[in-house]
Amino acid sequence: MIEAVTISAVLRTLADPTRRAVYERVVSSDEITVVELTRGSGVTQGAISQHLKSLKQAGLVAERPEGRKVYYRAEPEGLSPLVEWMSHYGVFWRERFANLRTLLTEMDT
Repeated sequence: MIEAVTISAVLRTLADPTRRAVYERVVSSDEITVVELTRGSGVTQGAISQHLKSLKQAGLVAERPEGRKVYYRAEPEGLSPLVEWMSHYGVFWRERFANLRTLLTEMDT
């Protein structure tokens, strides 16, 4: 079961550029292994595994073991704290732009 993760944990996890690149590769695949993620990345397999561990702890990826391989896939609901936080500020800025539009219209008349 994935625990609720705070916005800080998601932002902290995605702040690392290499980890973000790993996450983007996972997102662009249905499922992907550590070996596939390592190939062509310029990062060691151990480092990729550590990044995946952080992404998993933040609720951004899930794993599925099959034999000796472990497959990783994106967990879209892991981005929920970030989406909720951004939507709050979206409302904030829409209101500010509406107020600015009103002010500029009043200044023209």
